[in-house]
Amino acid sequence: MTWDNELNATRTEKRAGGARSLATMLGLALIGAAVVRELRLPSAKRKWHGVLFGRIPYDLRVPSLQRLVHTIWNPANRHVLVPTAFGVGWTLNAAALLSPFRSRRG
Repeated sequence: MTWDNELNATRTEKRAGGARSLATMLGLALIGAAVVRELRLPSAKRKWHGVLFGRIPYDLRVPSLQRLVHTIWNPANRHVLVPTAFGVGWTLNAAALLSPFRSRRG
């Protein structure tokens, strides 16, 4: 490997690491915002799941195995991106992702 190739590889790794760090910080900030949002509510009204900024879903309840499986594999839901079973953001619905391939076989 030449010196230029090594230098370019190092720069690429630094950019990828920076993007990962930014994504991690953003994720932690969103989780913090969700916790603050819930803690501002009276304890009787806290549900620990909802939407941030009118768009970003969160669910901070302890996930059950059934809820995890239903989120990851839900053939009844045609959406590929669905609210996550635990955390902030979205999860891939594998059933919806694979449904075009399954319908061609039948």
